[in-house]
Amino acid sequence: MMAISPAQIQDWAKSKAASGAKPVVLDVREPWELQTASVKADGFELVAMPMRSVPARFMELQRDQPIACLCHHGGRSAQVVHFLMQNGFTHIVNVQGGINAWSSEVDPSIPTY
Repeated sequence: MMAISPAQIQDWAKSKAASGAKPVVLDVREPWELQTASVKADGFELVAMPMRSVPARFMELQRDQPIACLCHHGGRSAQVVHFLMQNGFTHIVNVQGGINAWSSEVDPSIPTY
């Protein structure tokens, strides 16, 4: 499984956008978590899809779209990456450390919880 750090997100999104693709950060946390702490869509589209809803909703995503999965610490998003790969998604990475690492590496204004 491919993984990137939050500090690499901007370069990842720029490289994907340069190839004509619209990069997506797929946040698989629960709604209350999104209200507590959320990233700003900057160079990518932010899609919220709680992990438990992914099996019913993953067809809303495009299989060839570059997707970076995000959760609290990286565990749930890793499971979603595995699920999506099993369902034919090819340009997918896990955000290591999740939003917790995003707060320390990219945007300290994001609260940790």
